[in-house]
Amino acid sequence: MNTTRQNTRLGIALMIAAVFSFSVQDALSKHLAAAYNPLMVVMIRYWVYAVFVVMLALRRPGGLRRGVKTRHPWLHLTRATLLIAEICVIVTAYTLIGLINTHAVFAVCPLLIAGLSVPILGEKVGLGRWIAIAVGLAGVLVILQPGSGVFTPAALLPLASATMFAFYSLLTRRATQAEDAYLSLFWSGIFGAALITVVGLPHWEPMSGADWGWMAMYGLVAVFANWLLIRCYEVAEASAVQPFAYLQIVFVSIVGIVVFDETLASNVLIGVVIVVGAGLVALMLERKRGLPPVPESVA
Repeated sequence: MNTTRQNTRLGIALMIAAVFSFSVQDALSKHLAAAYNPLMVVMIRYWVYAVFVVMLALRRPGGLRRGVKTRHPWLHLTRATLLIAEICVIVTAYTLIGLINTHAVFAVCPLLIAGLSVPILGEKVGLGRWIAIAVGLAGVLVILQPGSGVFTPAALLPLASATMFAFYSLLTRRATQAEDAYLSLFWSGIFGAALITVVGLPHWEPMSGADWGWMAMYGLVAVFANWLLIRCYEVAEASAVQPFAYLQIVFVSIVGIVVFDETLASNVLIGVVIVVGAGLVALMLERKRGLPPVPESVA
């Protein structure tokens, strides 16, 4: 019993460290994408990430060749395509509407996963979770304020990003039911690096020496954040640590206000409370039914 408690506490600490690191990664994304084409920025980040997953593969039994053999290459290619598109869209959103507003809308993603699990995975969603999903979507409307003078089409980018990540997450759940979860991590990194290289190379721009330093930090922080997340799910159950993932909104808000002089509008704050509250209720209902949350790396 003591070991389980200790592992859960360690898992919570690792999750908090991971979402803090992802917040730093997002800040670096915004800084670099404001000066350079977002496709190029994401491409270099993926090159570093691809090296990371290859190094992990080399440590697996049987080495690289045996450790990464998959029976579902097209599924992993589809996942990688969705993830690349999602990351490019959300990084663009950072530069257009800011970190706080982007993550406020993106917080609806777990609720989209719950709703889309019905047609994609054939799961049953009870009345309580449907109500939570509807309340969460209402919270997004509070954030976006459609029909008001402050609404812009760019505000739909994080909603599109959340939808793509929801599809990616559900396909990952399907992939991990059929194969080792590591294969999902590996092939999303390898296929993703190949895809974004094809798209990103035509947008290459020369960078200053200082910005190469920021880019190196960006890649390393992305790898470190994913490593923390992997370790988190190795030592603790996903259902125990998943609620702490919402702390990323807090960290991102602090970074947005302190570093980028963003503001937290009252409608955004109210909307985030609604969305996160609905997400936590849906998570509690999932735990009661024994449904595992989707532990995800966002590369």
